[in-house]
Amino acid sequence: MKKLLIVLVFGLSLLACQQDTKKVVTKKPAPERHQPKTIAYQWQNAKEWLAKTTDSSAIKIAIAVNRTDKANFVKMDSVIIPTDLTGDLEYYLPFPFEVKALENVDKIIFFSYQTQTFATYENGQLIYTGPTNMGRKADQTPTGLFFTNWKAEETTSTFNDEWDLKWNFNIANKLGVGWHQYELPGYPASHSCLRLQEKDARYLYQWADQWVLLDDDTVSVKGTPVIVFGTYDFGAPKPWSQLVANPKALAISEEEITTQADPFLKTILAEQQKRVKYQGEK
Repeated sequence: MKKLLIVLVFGLSLLACQQDTKKVVTKKPAPERHQPKTIAYQWQNAKEWLAKTTDSSAIKIAIAVNRTDKANFVKMDSVIIPTDLTGDLEYYLPFPFEVKALENVDKIIFFSYQTQTFATYENGQLIYTGPTNMGRKADQTPTGLFFTNWKAEETTSTFNDEWDLKWNFNIANKLGVGWHQYELPGYPASHSCLRLQEKDARYLYQWADQWVLLDDDTVSVKGTPVIVFGTYDFGAPKPWSQLVANPKALAISEEEITTQADPFLKTILAEQQKRVKYQGEK
């Protein structure tokens, strides 16, 4: 009986040790969000709609839906406006709320070229999303996997030294590509960078991690993974104009995000482990 008890205790101890070697992922609870009763869109005159709308939350949603900023929104003629503006922004933009394939990924950012939107995920849960204006036809934003590297609260554009870029975070050091605050005219217009509203640029600036350099030429730990995907039809009407006829026209499925992330997951998790080790040694 004693021998059986010893074997049982030894077995349980061994199992516990094996479990300790695996990363325990604490699934984040889904953020509380307020869902609108309906998701539908209609065309409106921008100036007329603004003249009769005082709700700042509704205005922010309308601006994001048109992939623009307030300064450019007021210059537009026809814009699309949700018929029910009582929900949270996430319900009006295309990214899925949960991606199970990303449960082991601490942080990741996606930029969708087709929908001109971005989203951040923590362990598979959508945390933050908003509009972007990416590279114009002549200077398209490169797609694929990147990692954030250096950042600066304000820097000068390498394309034009008269352009001041706020909350700049580089993702492709040699190419000079990154995200930052700059005007959003409502279509891809940049010289390959990822333009954002200032509040969004500042959020990502504070949320994402910088790289860690061993020396001036050697990267010890990479930053937060960023996946840029999709294509934009520069000869067609703005894709979000389709929402009036079909509110789900631009919806990005969980399967699509999984497909985009899957080729890079091994690399992403390996780099993530390096950061965990680095933080543990600090």
